[in-house]
Parts: sequence; C-alpha cells; structure tokens
Amino acid sequence: MFQQLLVIAGNTFKEGIRQPVYAVLTLVALLALGLNPSLAAFTLDDDNRLLIDIGLSTLLVAGLLLAGFTATAVLGRELDHKTVLTVISKPVSRPLFIVGKYVGVVAAVAVAYWTLGVVFLLSVRHGVLQTARDAVDGPVVVLGVGAAVVSLAGAALGNYWYRWVFGSSLVLSLAALESLAYGLVLCIDRDWAFQPIGTEFAKNGGQLPQLVLALLLNFESLLVLTALAIAAATRLERLMTLAVCGVVFVLGLVGGGLFAADPGGRGWGKVLGFVVPNLQLLWVGEALGQSQRLGGGYVLLAVAYAGLFVVAVLAVAVALFQRHDVG
Repeated sequence: MFQQLLVIAGNTFKEGIRQPVYAVLTLVALLALGLNPSLAAFTLDDDNRLLIDIGLSTLLVAGLLLAGFTATAVLGRELDHKTVLTVISKPVSRPLFIVGKYVGVVAAVAVAYWTLGVVFLLSVRHGVLQTARDAVDGPVVVLGVGAAVVSLAGAALGNYWYRWVFGSSLVLSLAALESLAYGLVLCIDRDWAFQPIGTEFAKNGGQLPQLVLALLLNFESLLVLTALAIAAATRLERLMTLAVCGVVFVLGLVGGGLFAADPGGRGWGKVLGFVVPNLQLLWVGEALGQSQRLGGGYVLLAVAYAGLFVVAVLAVAVALFQRHDVG
C-alpha cells in the first residue's frame, strides 16, 4: 500500500510541476518578491516591517493559487478523461488515491514555496533602501539574480538540447540554485567580507529564526488549503474549485471578527467558526510587525491544529470521492 501511495504521489508531483500555469505563477510571485523592497519604500514608519508583511502575503496568495490550479489540473483532468479508472481498478482504494493525490500536490506546492521562501529571505536580507545614499546589498543582488539567470539559461538549453520540460526544469533549478545563493549570502556580509554563518541569525534581535517560523506557519495554511482544493476538485470544475478556495481563504483570515458578530456563539457564527479553518492562527505577519516573538508552544499548537484540519478535510474528500461515479 505504501508503495502504491508513493507511485501515485510521485506521478502527481511530476504532472503538477509540468503544468505551464505552475511555472508562470512561480515566476510571477518571484518577480513580485524581487520588487517588494522597492514597493515597501513609501511608508512613513518602518519600511522593512512592511516589506516582511508584503512578502508573507505574496507567499500565501501564490501558494493558494498554486494549490488550487495544481489540484484541479491533476485530479480534475483524470476525472474528466476517465483515466482514474485505470488507477482504482489495479486495485487501488479510493482513499489511497485521494491521499496520494494530496501528497503529490503538496510536494509540488512545497518546491515552489521553498523557492519563493528563499527569495523572500534574500529580499529581507537586502532590506529597503531608506535613502538614496544607502548602498545595495551586493551579495544578495549578484548571487540571487545570478541564480535566476543561470536557471533560466539552463532550463532553456535543456529544453532545446534534451527536450526537458522548460517549466519544471526552471522551477527545480531555481529551488536548488537560489538555496545555494542564500547559503553563500549567509556567509558574506554586505561588503563581500566573510562572516560566521550565525551572524545573520543573531541580527535584529534574532529576526531570521522568527521569519523561518512564520514561513513554516504560512506553509501550514497552504496544507489546509491544498486539502480543501483536493476535496473541491472531486466534485467541481476548476473555476468553482478556485472560487471555493478563495472564499474559504478570505473567511479564514477575517473570520475571527466576522464570527464574533454572533454574540452567543449560536447560529451561523458557530457553524462557520467550526467549518472554516482559522487561518488567523497561522498568520503571524502582524505579530512580527509589532516585534512580538513566536514561542515554541504556539508554533506546536498551530501545527497540530493545521494537521487535524487537514485530516478532517481529507476525510470529507474521501467521502465525496467514494460516491463519485468515475465510469
């Protein structure tokens, strides 16, 4: 059974990263993260605080779109073309099929999210140029942009010579080379002098470890939204699946105040508060902006909440797919 799960997840991952929209969304988000230091330079307060908030928001929205499009592409297509029959007649149980699809989509989203997360950390290291006298962070610009250029060139040449799929080759190359670039940046200061790797972790009161925890919680939100996308894709078309994910995404972020409008906790407020995931628990951009620190206990609680919600949504997805006529 475990081997069947890995096969389904592996095929789903390969199919997911080969979708043209996957590479397009990743590149658009990558460009947005690269422009964020310039876009955040117009506040009257702390520009770098806004840079972090915009960056985390970009990652969350990009992850939502990636999860929705990838889930509908890899599951909806099999349902439309009836190719799912060749899988569940192996025999492969329907719950195993859904879980395998979920794991594969999560892996595809994780690769893009890792790449975008590294670029986000590079942008935070560069920071916002507060005045015209401020110098750019040379290692960030040279190594970060250089990794992107080499990835583009490598994917293009691989497609031309070896018929590699351009989109998937590009995203995988970006994930590897941007990670290498950030590893080097951790060892080089703004003036190209070597520094202990722990220097960046200690700067600004240990801001970097807090950002890593924020990225982890952001990804937990995407795990929940990906499970929701899989559940919706078992019954709905692509646009409706994306609409459902978008509505739940918005309600999950603003639902705390919205559901509080039901004073006694009865009626629609109680129902929605139970059904809609509380993404506010996993969104910590505002807390970081107010210099609040994330404790280990809070992170574990948030991760456990996301895990339980994923299990619940996947159970719903299995129930929906169990009675779906795929013949």
